[in-house]
Amino acid sequence: MLSHLCIRNYLLVESVELDFAPGLTVLTGETGAGKSILVDALALALGDRAEAGVVRQGASRAEITAEFSIDGLPALAAWLDEAGIASNDGTLILRRVIDTGGRSRAFINGTPAPLAQMKDAADFLLDIHGQHAHHALLRPQAQREALDAFAGAQPLAAAVSAAWHAWQAARSRRLEAETHSQARQIEREGLRLAVEELSALGSDLARWDEIQAEHARLAHVGTLAEGGHALIQGLDEGEDALSSRLGEMCARLDAMQAVDGSLAEIAALLNSASADLAEAGHALRRYADHLNLDPERLAELDRVLGDMHGLARKHRVQPEALAGLLDGYRARLGELAACDDVDALQAAEDAAFAQYLADAKLLGGLRRKAAAALSKQVTAAMHELALAGGHLEVALHVAGEPRAHGLEDVSFLVASHPGLPPGPLGKVASGGELSRISLAVQTALSGVAGVPTLIFDEVDVGIGGSVAEAVGRRLAKLGETRQVLVITHLPQVAARGVQHLRVTKQANGSFVSSNIESLDADARVEEIARMLGGLRITATTRKHAAEMLAG
Repeated sequence: MLSHLCIRNYLLVESVELDFAPGLTVLTGETGAGKSILVDALALALGDRAEAGVVRQGASRAEITAEFSIDGLPALAAWLDEAGIASNDGTLILRRVIDTGGRSRAFINGTPAPLAQMKDAADFLLDIHGQHAHHALLRPQAQREALDAFAGAQPLAAAVSAAWHAWQAARSRRLEAETHSQARQIEREGLRLAVEELSALGSDLARWDEIQAEHARLAHVGTLAEGGHALIQGLDEGEDALSSRLGEMCARLDAMQAVDGSLAEIAALLNSASADLAEAGHALRRYADHLNLDPERLAELDRVLGDMHGLARKHRVQPEALAGLLDGYRARLGELAACDDVDALQAAEDAAFAQYLADAKLLGGLRRKAAAALSKQVTAAMHELALAGGHLEVALHVAGEPRAHGLEDVSFLVASHPGLPPGPLGKVASGGELSRISLAVQTALSGVAGVPTLIFDEVDVGIGGSVAEAVGRRLAKLGETRQVLVITHLPQVAARGVQHLRVTKQANGSFVSSNIESLDADARVEEIARMLGGLRITATTRKHAAEMLAG
């Protein structure tokens, strides 16, 4: 459950810290005081998109921190462990910092986190029902999603959607194969010719660098042989060869060393140089012995290089890229062969449709079972909410064709009075009735949802009197099993709260600020009296307020 909320420099709020209790918490205040600020700030802490302009005037950034007690939520604990986020002794802290330009940073238990991750965490924590949620209930998609949520079938509905898209993709591949076979045949013939030309080069295709090096050596074998002979003459065979001169130097140094032993190190170096020089001479002779002019091999390499340059120009690539090009052409030929196997494509399409059909039928069964239970539960709630005799029917109609959402369409049909045939929700229910029906649906869904905290943002707009009392009782009953936060303008709802928060607006010079405070028993009487009597609070309204709180 939500245990603590800290808001700093957000819109009209300079600094507010609130502790929350289990059960039903109500939030009240005069019109325009900023009651929805708390919910909007909390939504930001849960990953909603931030916009420029939310930072309080004169501040550099806004900061919202929401702290949750997560004992008894093993699924969330497993998610945190998988995400690599440390758990803080049964506490989860979500923090959002927003600068004046709308840029923001998010943290989960002090660890920087992307907004998508915060939203994933929020799915385990709470649901927010906005003040216009009853309008969304008019959309067929929202009605279908409400039924799936009540049935606990949301994962299966997602699987059905995925299976439908997989089936459509398989169908498109099969149709494309049947429609564009001639174009693929032309492409295939061109690729076969290119593969034959490239394959004719055999292993040489992947030896571009090696062939170039061999060609350069054979093309300059005369120059290399001449250079090798000159080096051998200079090192060892000429009249003034280095080896002879170096030998004379070593002999003279040996004689000097016999007189002065300190020359031993120099003598060793010179002797080593003499040995290296001799080895270099041997190596040059071996190199010269293997330098053979091979005109036939040179001609062969000329032909191979010419073929490779020609194919490279033809395919507009560098010669060293020809081997990779051949691999790509062969892979494409394989793809075209698979595309032409219409029987295999048809079999894949049939298998994808069979998977979709199996999942969709299972989903339909869950929907039919849940539709009867949801209809019964919402109808009972409607009677409690002063719609006696009315009823809601969750109807399932066979879809004209298989769709991503399944084999049936879902519609909410309502009769607001006895004897009337049920009709579409948007055409039969008035604004006030729609609000009450929406509340009944939402509380029915909340009864099966896994989240521990529910927030209702003025969903009681447009009702009053005995209906308001029924709404208050229903929310209070819901608060027996969940933490419920309600923003309300109805004293009948506010009186049911176990915790009462009040929003006030204050002017301080050129600044206007909103403040949220927790009310004690006496302050609650005054606030309920204000909600009952407006600006003029009398002893009678106070008495009535005290009676409501006592009841």
